Amino acid sequence: MLALYRLVSGWPLGLLHALGAALGWLTWLASPTYRRRLAAHARLAGYRFAEVRPAVAHAGRMALETPRLWFGPPVPIQWDGTDVVDAAYAAGRGVVFLTPHLGCFEITAQGLAERYRARYGSITVLYRPARQAALARVVETARRREGLETAPTTLAGVRQMMKALRAGRAIGLLPDQVPPEGMGQWAPFFGQPAYTMTLAARLLLQTGATPVLVWGERLPRGQGFCLHFRALAQPLAGELAPAVEQINRAMERLIRECPQQYLWGYGRYKTPRPATA
Repeated sequence: MLALYRLVSGWPLGLLHALGAALGWLTWLASPTYRRRLAAHARLAGYRFAEVRPAVAHAGRMALETPRLWFGPPVPIQWDGTDVVDAAYAAGRGVVFLTPHLGCFEITAQGLAERYRARYGSITVLYRPARQAALARVVETARRREGLETAPTTLAGVRQMMKALRAGRAIGLLPDQVPPEGMGQWAPFFGQPAYTMTLAARLLLQTGATPVLVWGERLPRGQGFCLHFRALAQPLAGELAPAVEQINRAMERLIRECPQQYLWGYGRYKTPRPATA
């Protein structure tokens, strides 16, 4: 698998995105369950399928651009809202970058590591280890790069992120990822109860770190990506439950900036899996 990823990583980004778009539509056509879930999730947010139709192709683009981002040459990155990032780092309390399953979330950590590591140190990103051994080796190899550290979804990983924040460094995670049972709370997401991780809010409340919202827009015709940074609309609530709900609302606002690139087919409203020992 690693050899295949390295082979594809040399292909032009525009070609990968074109092939990925076709893959996205083939997946959509082949799976009635996926079609129903995508349309239902978009409908909860107030969108007709016609309004989020491009999301089908973008899901495929995300899959095929990954080898290029992991093993290929750098891709062009544009920056929007870096004043928010500069202010967050300057506060000196650590930074928590929050992004939903929107656009290209792989490029956000890479871009931040490249731009800010020399001045502010590495960024630590939370990841869920792959269950397949071959894929796990690929991921481990791919994400081993200067300025970028990874923390698994374990107690040791949480301690690693806490340590980074207390040292004034940055971490990144996807708060709309469904956590294992016992590691979240039910909170509204586009008006529907969704099992939501409490980790992001806990880290912010316990460390006083600064939250920054970010998403990576996939630019047309393989031109690269644009990283958009936003501050929370209001200061984070001081209690856990309302803070979790506030982060969900913040994710909703980001998604509404570009619903055509959100992963509407992601199982956001699924019942959480049991926690493993």
